[in-house]
Amino acid sequence: MNKVAHYLQEHVVGEVMTSSDARKYFSTDNSIFNLTPSVIVYPKNENDVRKTARFVWQLAERGRLIPITARGSGTDLTGAALGSGILLVFPAHLNHVQFFDQKEGVVTVEAGVNFGKLQQLLLTYDRFLPPAPASLEYSTVGGAVANNSSSMRSLKYGDMRTYIKSLRVVLANGEVIETGRLNKKELNRKLGLATFEGEIYRSVDTLLEENRELIGKSILNVTRNVAGYDIADIKQPNGSFDLTPLFAGSQSTLGLTTEITLDTEPIAEEPVLITAYLDNIKDVESVVVELKGLEDSPSAVELVDGNLLSLVSSINGNYLKDVIAPPYPKFIILIEFNGGKLKKLIKHTTKLLTKYTDRIVIEDDEEKQQTIWKLRESSALLSGHNQGMLNPLPLIDDAIVPVNKLGSLLSAIYAQFSKEHLQVAIWGHAGDGNLHLQPYLNLGQVGDRQKAFRMLDEYSRTIRELGGSTTAQYNDGRLRGPYVDKIYPDDVYKLFQKIKKIFDPYNTLNPGVKINVSLDEVKPLVRNEYSLDHIYDHLPLS
Repeated sequence: MNKVAHYLQEHVVGEVMTSSDARKYFSTDNSIFNLTPSVIVYPKNENDVRKTARFVWQLAERGRLIPITARGSGTDLTGAALGSGILLVFPAHLNHVQFFDQKEGVVTVEAGVNFGKLQQLLLTYDRFLPPAPASLEYSTVGGAVANNSSSMRSLKYGDMRTYIKSLRVVLANGEVIETGRLNKKELNRKLGLATFEGEIYRSVDTLLEENRELIGKSILNVTRNVAGYDIADIKQPNGSFDLTPLFAGSQSTLGLTTEITLDTEPIAEEPVLITAYLDNIKDVESVVVELKGLEDSPSAVELVDGNLLSLVSSINGNYLKDVIAPPYPKFIILIEFNGGKLKKLIKHTTKLLTKYTDRIVIEDDEEKQQTIWKLRESSALLSGHNQGMLNPLPLIDDAIVPVNKLGSLLSAIYAQFSKEHLQVAIWGHAGDGNLHLQPYLNLGQVGDRQKAFRMLDEYSRTIRELGGSTTAQYNDGRLRGPYVDKIYPDDVYKLFQKIKKIFDPYNTLNPGVKINVSLDEVKPLVRNEYSLDHIYDHLPLS
């Protein structure tokens, strides 16, 4: 055990490990990267996190920089749960539901709580947390906050940030703060603190005041976006101030979240599911645009293409046999309503769909709906299936564009994959203009590794040209960090850099993630072989 590990084990209550097998296990997450930590810490409580951060800060003051990275269950698709220094693994101990107010529907949890178990608890009280990610059964609430995760029902309900009331965060120097929206009087009190917290509030407030017009440029014309930092929602026109939007989606590059207080929603009335088969890209875009104009928003508008269904059938010929028979349509859109004037919404939706197709199915039976949802859930079979040495890689994935550009994005994807002579299958949240796809490549082949980054470059350029963001759900991490400065104006990106410097002056909090990331830094970290061995005891969903 090295000196750093010895010191930490003497001062923290939780366990400290440096064994080679543990370090190897934590050298990968669900991304294409490999990075081995030096020390693994299982914090027993918030004080352990605070002591670890304080120790790292003190070393940094003397010129020795040790990265510190927070990790939930390692489901991150961008490499943000990896670090070369100290890895803080939260689920072992910091996994408790602290408080649940049944009347108000407010719940407080530690960062390592399993999202699926929290959802089960809420469901027993007829409540739920809408932005639960597809990986909820094997991911943590803290990880969902770090990525500002969302779900297919975020179309109606919003992302994780929407539901966060407050956070407890350990700052880079070990101080603990609690976020929440402050009025002017409360803000002035924070601005007067002679602490690192006070310094942060003063610096952020000054940055926002000096760059009021520039802040607006950080808002992209998409329904969801987790690229960069959310600097637009910190200070409201009424003068209220909240650091929560910064931490939510920051991937632990600004602070280490230990506790989260969340609002929840009551379970909605019985949903109705409308399925439409389409054969034209332009029709897909038109349907989605018209759905956005309805009086009440659908709770979900999901898309799968025929290529996905064909691929799934080749993997498991029986999976879709009770749902759909070949030949498959080019596209299927699944539209769910779970509230509002349902009869009126069904009538209007059917009317708009009949302009584009006569293949429409309306289903209000819950069991039959679950069968139909297999069309969308079939993407799980692709995510977990390799073809020899070829693996579906989370690479050019999770981009989002304005919904009136959805057709252009689909066309660009098909053209790009055709040019590279690769199989393509598409699924995603059409109602948000957010699509998922995973090319089959062999990371052990130099040519495929080069192709991977060539495709990533071209895809990111396409997204920028369409006025979108490179990430709506999964965040930047190491994978998309090099492209953040491409989708924002230079002066906005410089604001992000200043925010990072304010919170993390020594660059010890998850460096190499999100901001100030270069392709030259991340390319050597790419694995030679990709697998999902961390989560194969679950069905890997997306």
